[in-house]
Amino acid sequence: MVTPVAILIGPPGAGKSTVGRRLAALLEVPFDDTDAIIERREGRVISDIFVDSGEPYFRDVERTVVLETLGKHGGVLALGGGAAMDPEVQDALAGHSVVFLDVGIADAAKRVGFDQSRPLLSVNPRASWVALMNTRRPTYERLATHRVDTAGRTVDAIATEITALLAGATGSAT
Repeated sequence: MVTPVAILIGPPGAGKSTVGRRLAALLEVPFDDTDAIIERREGRVISDIFVDSGEPYFRDVERTVVLETLGKHGGVLALGGGAAMDPEVQDALAGHSVVFLDVGIADAAKRVGFDQSRPLLSVNPRASWVALMNTRRPTYERLATHRVDTAGRTVDAIATEITALLAGATGSAT
């Protein structure tokens, strides 16, 4: 069975997709994002899935995609912000290199702009993000093999730190 080299988790705006692409390039492995996989599979964007089919439907599809992908993706995998809240996904993450990309509200706001593509943040985005993060933080921290603060840092600096953490975890340079 093929397994990811690293799995990135964290809230919206942490940089999972951007950092994931750079990290994969540094490690010379493929990159994918479960939200992008869902959009390709469904033929519509996440916000449309939420509006047209509802969050429970989206979470079911998300769980299926994450569980399938964990067993066949040999690179860097970014999970959607809420994927790690699912108990089956949490169980499946055990034994993997899971990196929690931590970020504060100021940096998250700059990165995502809290636009309509983030359905859980569409009403009062800043307060919604803070509430979401307060709820999710303990789970992110519990699941993480490594925690990396992304606040005020460049993508290259973050990806380089993760590369070093992964090399230390395996005992060899990647």
